Amino acid sequence: MFWRAVGRWAILAIAVPVVAVIFRKIGESVERRRGPTRMSHLLRRGASGLEGLSGRGRRRAVAQR
Repeated sequence: MFWRAVGRWAILAIAVPVVAVIFRKIGESVERRRGPTRMSHLLRRGASGLEGLSGRGRRRAVAQR
């Protein structure tokens, strides 16, 4: 029972944020090459959703001047 809880914690604390970063990077690279597409939008939304699942706050867009 204890090891199962530790395994879940490890997945939520380590694996989910890493996957979110990977999704975000893939979405950014696709947008750089082809412009905004449905796939890049879904990858970024998925990354934001995974960050919320792992307990991190949503990323806020920095206003550019």
